[in-house]
Amino acid sequence: MTAGPTTMVLRTEVRLFTREPGSLFWVMASPTVLLVILGLIPSFREVSDDLGGRRVIDLYVPVAVLFALIMSGLQAMPPVLAGYRERGILRRMSTTPVRPASLLAAQITLHGAAALVSSLLVVTTGRLAFGVRLPENPVGYVLALLLAVACGLALGAAVCAVSRTQKIATAVGSAVFFPTMFTAGVWVPVQAMPDTLRDIVRFTPYGASSQALDAATGGGWPGGAALGVMALWTVLLTATAVRRFRWE
Repeated sequence: MTAGPTTMVLRTEVRLFTREPGSLFWVMASPTVLLVILGLIPSFREVSDDLGGRRVIDLYVPVAVLFALIMSGLQAMPPVLAGYRERGILRRMSTTPVRPASLLAAQITLHGAAALVSSLLVVTTGRLAFGVRLPENPVGYVLALLLAVACGLALGAAVCAVSRTQKIATAVGSAVFFPTMFTAGVWVPVQAMPDTLRDIVRFTPYGASSQALDAATGGGWPGGAALGVMALWTVLLTATAVRRFRWE
């Protein structure tokens, strides 16, 4: 059976992705490296009453998962797509049987899969290296994770859509990168933030994602409010990307 256009493009994009050491490290390895570095801090492995009997390292597993999504959707994907558009690759593809939409679908599939693999590596390392418990509600966790991936890719697509060149995409992605890092809890876990700040952060894509993943880790079902916020951001960002995206 002959492979379809999207499948052929995906295979090519996978080969190109695996030849980029920088992308492989930042997307696939850096979230786990971050978790290991934090786990080596002795105080982060001590149980804290302020955290409900949990350790700081327990909170940083979902944070590292979100970091993987940020690196994949926000730092890796937009410059690639913007570069293809800037070099005229998308315009030239529009005259061939392989339409630009196939390349877009392949990029979304590739970076979504990379984010999920990186997330699995983070969860596995947390369990084996630091005894972090696995999600007690795996169905809820997977649902929250998939929605978080969709939200992260939608954000990356929106950044690409509003960026005419690769340099602009990198600049815009970097400007969005630091606020998303904060709301994901990279510097201070969302659960450890002051109440007012935490309530504000939970209305952001990654703040809601952190809340949903944390709830599923503890055995509960991700709150409807958190899932709703993630779904709403996904719809809004996707609509922005579709409306503003240009093939050339």
